[in-house]
Amino acid sequence: MMSTLLHLDASARSRSFSRRLSARFAETWMAANPDGRYQYRDLATDPVPHITEAWTEICDGVLHHGITDIGRYTEAVRTPSQREAWAVVEPLLNELVAADTVLIGTPMYNFSVPAALKAWLDQVTFPRMSLRGKRFVVAGARGGTYLPGAPRAPYDHEERYLRDFFAGHFDVEDVVFVHAELTNAVADPRLADRKPEQQASFAAAMARVDEVAKQ
Repeated sequence: MMSTLLHLDASARSRSFSRRLSARFAETWMAANPDGRYQYRDLATDPVPHITEAWTEICDGVLHHGITDIGRYTEAVRTPSQREAWAVVEPLLNELVAADTVLIGTPMYNFSVPAALKAWLDQVTFPRMSLRGKRFVVAGARGGTYLPGAPRAPYDHEERYLRDFFAGHFDVEDVVFVHAELTNAVADPRLADRKPEQQASFAAAMARVDEVAKQ
């Protein structure tokens, strides 16, 4: 059976560490799945609009009519404003539903995910939907270090948020996180002495995405 990879990038930087990690994963995945299908969406350069009241009306319709099948969400689309909102949602949702693996390249911004990624998550998340059986891979980059035991570990609201979101909203258990730590050491003179740690973390992350992509 042909596998499908949906690749999302959320970094505002065109040559970010998270983009380099996600690109490496995609390259390795395509080499391992030569007959696979690849879809790409850049959430930073082609941002998804924020949800509107019409989107909430669609959600209310889904709950009222008890729709549990993603393919039948259109039953809750009735008014012109709802149809306009659905025109935004439908292609995003179709891409997500069709994917076997969802790859998200994202940095940590201000202890959490970029607004561009949050907007996408809001658009594609509906009540009573399950994506169980899909794999989610997050290729992340953080300016500092948030590893267990690090002083700033309690401030990691990126991985914790995404892990809870995928489990709580999407019913997904197969989630892999690969992080490059201390990326600010490249530009911040105060972290210059930690460049070797940064380089080692990035090299390890690149090796890890290769490993995960081949699985």
